[in-house]
Parts: sequence; C-alpha cells; structure tokens
Amino acid sequence: MRTFLSGGLVGFALWLSVVTPTLAQVTPAPITPADTITRPYENPNGIPTPPAARPPWYKGKLVRASIIPAILITYGATTINGNGFYSSYQANRDIHKLFPTFRTRADDILLVAPYLELGAVLLAGVESRDDNLNIGLVILKSEAIMLSSVFALKNLTKIRRPDNSDMLSFPSGHTAQAFLAASIVHNEFRHKSQWYGIGAYTIATSVAALRMINSKHWQSDVVAGAGIGILSAHVGYLTHRNRWGRKPILPKGMSFSPTWQYNAPGLGMVWQL
Repeated sequence: MRTFLSGGLVGFALWLSVVTPTLAQVTPAPITPADTITRPYENPNGIPTPPAARPPWYKGKLVRASIIPAILITYGATTINGNGFYSSYQANRDIHKLFPTFRTRADDILLVAPYLELGAVLLAGVESRDDNLNIGLVILKSEAIMLSSVFALKNLTKIRRPDNSDMLSFPSGHTAQAFLAASIVHNEFRHKSQWYGIGAYTIATSVAALRMINSKHWQSDVVAGAGIGILSAHVGYLTHRNRWGRKPILPKGMSFSPTWQYNAPGLGMVWQL
C-alpha cells in the first residue's frame, strides 16, 4: 500500500512538472484600449453616446415664445365691439360703472416706465443677460416690429375709439409699447430675480387699464396690444444674429439708453471715441 501511494505521488509530481511550463506560456487576451477619440467632457466614461434627438416642432423656441401672445391677440380680435365672450362693449360698461369720472394722463408716461426700470437696474450694477450693445440692438429691432404691426392693423381694422376721437382704436399702441419694454426687462434680469419682470409687467398692465378708464381704448385693443408687444420682443431676441458673448458688430464704446424729450419717448445713443 505504501509503495502504491509513493508511486502515485511521484507520478503527480512528474505531471505538474510537465503542465506548469505549458500554462506559464499561455499569453493573456489583449485588453481593448479605451476610446481616445471622444473628448472627456463629452463622454467621461468612454462609452459612445448616440447623437441628441432633435426636439419636435411644437417644443421649439418660436412656438413656446408665441403661445401666450397668440392667445392674447386671438382673444382681442374675437371680442371687438360686441363680439365674443365678454365683449369690449360689456367690459367698457363695467369699467365706467367703477370709474365714471376718473381721468388721468399717467398712461402717457408709464408706457416707457419699464425702460426706465431697465436703465435704473443697469446703473445699480445688476448684471444683465446681454451686454448694453446687444440690448440696444434688440430694442431697436423689437420696436420696429411692434410699430409697423400696430400701425398696419390700425389702418386695416379702422375701429372707432370709445371717445369717438378717431378710427384708430385697434390695437392699443400704448399697451403694446409698455408690454414690449416689460418683456425686455423680464428677459434681461429673470436669471437674477423674477421680481424685475413682475414689476415691469405690473406697470404695463396699469397702462392697459388706464387706456380703458380714459376711454381711449376698448378691452379688445389693450389685450391684443399686450400680445403684439410681447411677441415683438420675443421675435427681436430670436432673430438677433449677434449672439451673446461674441464680439459686437458696432464699434466699442457705443451704448443705448431710453430718453424722454418733447413729451415723447425715444432712444439715445452714446459713442465714446
């Protein structure tokens, strides 16, 4: 028995001496190198990622920016005179029950108050979304869109004002101007605080209310005017080619600021050589 065990151990030892060198010669499988083409900040784990899917059209910036203005303009257009749900005649009747004799010229001043807020906040050192040059360019473009739209609609619709002064009631230019300026303020400072936009839109709403109280406009005029003002500002931003952070097209040292001269709003330009 002992002879058998000794022979077995000797045989096992001989077998290990033959197999071990063979195993030592087996080379490990090559390791696939990590993807060195993909940039680390794009793909930190080296795992290929599919290209981002393009959002559907109804989630685009233009569609999202035009939803509220479209609702306002549509409601205003459908409530002209005695038409639609809670028509302009009904609103005018209720307004003058509350304010039968109240009249003011404050609406002629408040329509540019959001621009004054914009200038005051900038002078206070609050950082705006865009530089002064690009803000001025967006304002100029938005004003051109708003003014051309308002005057074209006034001459096409020829709606008589509540005070019978002329046939240029629809839409309200004062309201469109105030809401355009409020939209500029909201877009420039909403990343700092929503209260800047809330204050500007409150002023614009006050302008719309005073235009109706003063019998200068119907409800349909101010609602549509608000939509046109907001839409004009959004189109001004969306179509602006000199994107933020790039070098300005105009020379350095040029800035724009709102002005008030000869009882009329305007836009001043300063160019430091």
